[in-house]
Amino acid sequence: MTLNQILYFHRAATLEHFNLAAESLHISEPSLSRSISSLEQELGTSLFEKKGRNVSLTKAGRLFLEQATIILNDISTARMRMHEFTESGGHVVIAYVAPLAHWFLPSLVKHFKQSVDNRNIQFNFYEGYTDANIKGLREKKYDLVFGSSKEDQPDVTFIPILKQEMVVLLPKDHPMVNEKYLDHTIFSKYPVLCYDPKTGLGKTTVNYFKEYNVHPNITSTFPDEDSLAAFVADGFGIALASDSKPIYRDDIVIKRLIPEEQFMHTIYMAYLKHAVQMPAVRKMIEYVKTNAGAM
Repeated sequence: MTLNQILYFHRAATLEHFNLAAESLHISEPSLSRSISSLEQELGTSLFEKKGRNVSLTKAGRLFLEQATIILNDISTARMRMHEFTESGGHVVIAYVAPLAHWFLPSLVKHFKQSVDNRNIQFNFYEGYTDANIKGLREKKYDLVFGSSKEDQPDVTFIPILKQEMVVLLPKDHPMVNEKYLDHTIFSKYPVLCYDPKTGLGKTTVNYFKEYNVHPNITSTFPDEDSLAAFVADGFGIALASDSKPIYRDDIVIKRLIPEEQFMHTIYMAYLKHAVQMPAVRKMIEYVKTNAGAM
């Protein structure tokens, strides 16, 4: 059974006339008749009965018309969706880690859509931890993932797009606010607020503590810089956080680590290596590669 056979049958059933159906399809009536005859042989039943110069559907024909209509409507919808993807903008599904929602992603997408060619591209966003986001990427739920990298993912491409220095956040009345630099020892002396250990930044922070054999008194964990900074400001403790827009507030003090301890956290864009990407996704990938560092 071919798509043409279904289309020819549907047109003949709608017009109830083989000659008119053939003319509307720009084929000869014998070609139409042969196609429908072949379809009837495959189905093992007659679909039409003749009524003079017209035709009408048999009971089997009426049943098949219902299914043929569904098939042709589905094909029409598929064509329309593909047209949306390729001609009328497109669609990009992004998964990200919580900190990026407060500054990086909104700015990135806003600047991307300022181009006339990108204005009609639509986005869906999903927040989650990197491990879950990468799993969703591999299951093709998402087109792109923004967050930390993950080892042992041979089918995923990770592109570093942004580096953030890790800095210390202090309440304004903290006794160390006048120090130019701080080192790892401060995290053994005061209560510490930390990123959720399941996040990439949480793992980065834990690795720093391990490297310098620090055993901090971690009193609370948080998903992002916004909440970390808010609780530091209210005196709940100090924090090691990425140098990003949400931490710049009037009620906390930001201090750098001593030069020999300074380090960066890297944000990556991830996508499947061998996936066939829609044009909108390809545009976004190329834009991020070129412009993400300026956000």
